[in-house]
Amino acid sequence: MKYIKQLFFLLMMLLLLVPSQVSAKEQIDVKNILWGHIKDSYEWHVTTIGGEPVVINLPVIVKTNTGWHVFCSSAFSEEKDAQGDRPGPFNLKIKNGDAKQYPGKIVEKVGNEEVRPLDISITKTVCVLFINAILLLICVLIPARWCRKHKIDDPAPKGFTGLMHMFIMSIYNDVVKSTLGDEAPKYAPWLLSCFFFIFLSNIMGIVPFPPGGGNLTGNIACTFFFGFTTFLITNFTGTKAYWKDIFWPDVPTWLKVPVPLMPFIELFGIFTKPLALTIRLFANMMAGHAIALSFAAMIFIMFKISDQAIVNYSAGTGMTIVSVAMSCFMMLLEVLVSYIQALVFTMLSAVFISLAHVKEEPAEA
Repeated sequence: MKYIKQLFFLLMMLLLLVPSQVSAKEQIDVKNILWGHIKDSYEWHVTTIGGEPVVINLPVIVKTNTGWHVFCSSAFSEEKDAQGDRPGPFNLKIKNGDAKQYPGKIVEKVGNEEVRPLDISITKTVCVLFINAILLLICVLIPARWCRKHKIDDPAPKGFTGLMHMFIMSIYNDVVKSTLGDEAPKYAPWLLSCFFFIFLSNIMGIVPFPPGGGNLTGNIACTFFFGFTTFLITNFTGTKAYWKDIFWPDVPTWLKVPVPLMPFIELFGIFTKPLALTIRLFANMMAGHAIALSFAAMIFIMFKISDQAIVNYSAGTGMTIVSVAMSCFMMLLEVLVSYIQALVFTMLSAVFISLAHVKEEPAEA
């Protein structure tokens, strides 16, 4: 606790000193700050020192009309052209983030037209995905190695291995097995992978510096993949009774023919369930990052409110204290939300799979 208080005090002093050095002529673009963190990009912006951005340039892999090209994202100019785009080699450029078509994406200039090439670049989101996958493998393989070398009646492991054992068994017994029963071993690998990958990605997104800081679960493409996979597992493993309840549910006949009202509602529910999983995880994690960044941006906004130096500094200093306190609270809350969102996604996925395995009721004698 003593070290936590010292760290909090140093953070407060740092944030009190930094805003006072900001020139009154500088403009704080809150929109770019927020979207720059949430959106995907071809480079990983770390910080800005002395007005110069510190970035990690990532590999660009595209197929244009002239063939495949592999180069570093640093080949794109930092200076923007008249349209706000960043020109690069091979008639390529990164479109302005505010453009109506292909915002922030690589386009190729073909005559007077701009077309999207086949783009399989290692973007920030893809890079974070690889990092989190490697970390998850390490977290899983270390306990698995211990299990291979020990018998089931050996004393429980300690340290990190013991923590992972406790964590895995808690999710398996309390969520997977309690929902799926005897079918738990069949679907546990997928459900446990979902939980730990989402939880790890959420936690790594809170870490403010590489290899953390990537908003992976705040990207709709990532959450869509998890929701779509649950959709496939649920419906491809569904029993005959499950499909019968969808197309011919046990309701009055006039609700099924001549107008198939209830079958339509049940069929519509097949798609809304995984969509709810996708949107819930995406919206909660994106909102958490946006709120935390908004608190930080408020410090600099308050320093711009007045042209009078004393009032300006007082307002900025007061808002710094409030913003740091609220940011620390939000970060602690985000840790809890990271766990809850991973748990809710896993639990609902298990429930949907369980509902698809309903058994036919025996006919009455």
